[in-house]
Amino acid sequence: MAKKGKYVYDWPRPMVTADAAVFGSFAGKVKLLLVNRGNEPFKGKWALPGGFVDIDEELKDAVARELAEETGLTGVQLEQVHTFGTCGRDPRGRVITVTFMGIAAEGKTKVKAGDDAAKAQWFDIERLPRDLAFDHNEVVKFAIEKLKAII
Repeated sequence: MAKKGKYVYDWPRPMVTADAAVFGSFAGKVKLLLVNRGNEPFKGKWALPGGFVDIDEELKDAVARELAEETGLTGVQLEQVHTFGTCGRDPRGRVITVTFMGIAAEGKTKVKAGDDAAKAQWFDIERLPRDLAFDHNEVVKFAIEKLKAII
């Protein structure tokens, strides 16, 4: 565990986030869970649930925490699948995102927006909102291709 205190470096440091691509099955249709952002940047845009990793938090704990805070969804088995780090992907600065993927158990798909998410909603993967926040169009495409390769 990191010691609490002030950290000073001569060079900038990137920020790290953890995002969750969670899928569910609804009457034979595969859906993806998205949140509508309640805050800037990209307020009002749809995005994957996720957020910043605390300094003393494991990645897997951060993604589970963010998923629960923003959607109320818990108990999803999440697996780390890819890291996205293109410069300029977040207007707040240099952000590297570790993306996790999971499938919500049947009957365990009730969601409720919380924290900085204005809404939480399941979307058919064939009819997702356009122009997602950040680079989440790319992240979602990657996750859907990964899902199709395993099912």
